[in-house]
Amino acid sequence: MEEIIDKIKKHIENLNNKKFINYLFIILVASIILLIGVNFLIEDKKAVEKEEVIIRENILEDDYSSYLEKKLENILGKLNGVGEISVMITLEDSSEKVPATNTTKTTETTKELDSEGGTREVNREDITSQMVSKSNDGSLVLLKEVKPNVKGVIVVAEGANDLIIMEKLYEAVKTVLGISGNRVQVYSSK
Repeated sequence: MEEIIDKIKKHIENLNNKKFINYLFIILVASIILLIGVNFLIEDKKAVEKEEVIIRENILEDDYSSYLEKKLENILGKLNGVGEISVMITLEDSSEKVPATNTTKTTETTKELDSEGGTREVNREDITSQMVSKSNDGSLVLLKEVKPNVKGVIVVAEGANDLIIMEKLYEAVKTVLGISGNRVQVYSSK
């Protein structure tokens, strides 16, 4: 091992000091440029990932009915005797996100005596609420997300002209969505 170190020392001594310093400077500059480039790539990747998460959340929120329709079409299409199927779902409202909050309640009671010997009690109550956010990206912490209620469902399916299959489709939609029968209509397709 000492031989290798001695050889390296001799080689460095044989090199012209200016050449050696120039090589070191070039390596240093190249390393800095490489580190800056890698840093930009990592930041761009993080930004893209954050944007993708926001897009996914918006798609789920905006297309909740489409999401339910596709899931229903997939499962109802597997029923025996059912051919091609289409489902349309309407929602009563949009989804609601409930953020976490820090609530502080302060109660102050003051008793005052007046000059005639009477007493008066003053109660003061102060309530302050502050929404809780994540420290790393500033987004709100959610307690829960309330999905919208289903207003109505229309199912158009091959094979629904058979009353047994129509009843199976009708019952399946009521069961999976937890809605009453007057919100579900099943029709046979052309």
